Amino acid sequence: MTFESDYTQGAHPKILERLVETNMVQESGYGADSFCKSAQEKIRAALGNDSAQITFISGGTQANQIVLDSLARPFEGIVAATTGHINCHEAGAVEFTGRKVLAIPSHDGKIRAGELLKFIEDFESDGSREHMVFPGPVYISFPTEYGTLYSKKELSEIHEVCESRGMPLFIDGARLGYGLASDSCDISIKDLSSLCEAFTIGGTKVGALCGEAVVFTKGNEPAHFQNFVKKHGALMAKGRLMGVQFDTLFTDDLYLKISRRAIENAMLMKEGLSRMNFEFLIDSPTNQQFVILDEEFAKKLAKEIGFSVWEKCGNGKIAVRFATSWATEREEVERLLSAIERLR
Repeated sequence: MTFESDYTQGAHPKILERLVETNMVQESGYGADSFCKSAQEKIRAALGNDSAQITFISGGTQANQIVLDSLARPFEGIVAATTGHINCHEAGAVEFTGRKVLAIPSHDGKIRAGELLKFIEDFESDGSREHMVFPGPVYISFPTEYGTLYSKKELSEIHEVCESRGMPLFIDGARLGYGLASDSCDISIKDLSSLCEAFTIGGTKVGALCGEAVVFTKGNEPAHFQNFVKKHGALMAKGRLMGVQFDTLFTDDLYLKISRRAIENAMLMKEGLSRMNFEFLIDSPTNQQFVILDEEFAKKLAKEIGFSVWEKCGNGKIAVRFATSWATEREEVERLLSAIERLR
């Protein structure tokens, strides 16, 4: 049994059923099929935004790289938190396109509007700025890499700074469902259209076999965007694979329903660990829980339960991550808590 990540299992049964049902239907390629078109319409309806332009990409790193490459001008870099996924865990994929990541301070995984503005103003006042990489698109993730959430006020303030400087805001929503389903979230998926220029709806971690939906919110998709996708080697001939999955996820509110299940199990885990007086690295309201363990105890637990080692905390302690997902069963969380209590 493992809580190593939220993509250790395949796909939601309804997606698999739909893939089998539609398997022999002949369709056009490259996302021009009826399934992609239906999924796009359902996502627009969920957003309440007829202007949204939606493209399906097979993976999160590809989606981030392609969107940011298309949004940035030749002389611009990408502003992100020091802890941002594109800065830490994507093997320099964005920088591989020639877009330098410009890291600014992270606070529980989040950036602050005031610090973003100061970063921009400091650049603008630098007499040598023509010799430097200009700040361009701003990247944030929701939830963040630490499972934390931006409030509507925080997002609005960041977006206001971006708009004032003509810098598009891009939200990496690889775990978007788990953010929206959290009791601590004060935004809805409809709010995102007014809070950023582009975002992704993660499927890989939220019930799909693979896939992310890239959404440009204001009819602002860069010219010839499909050309960017193709150039990055990400234009799938069988785009229907993405279409069927997202069409299913956005039927009968399935995306948020299965996300909520992950949150309920994460909170059950959090409550159990709190009762046992474990310390948390950070207070996460989403499906990722970061717990501080003695290294020796972690080694014992790893023989029975899978988890991710996050960072060293000193004094023989480490922070580990337990992640629930759409597929996590309550009984699995109870077994985890029982194993921890027994091994202490």
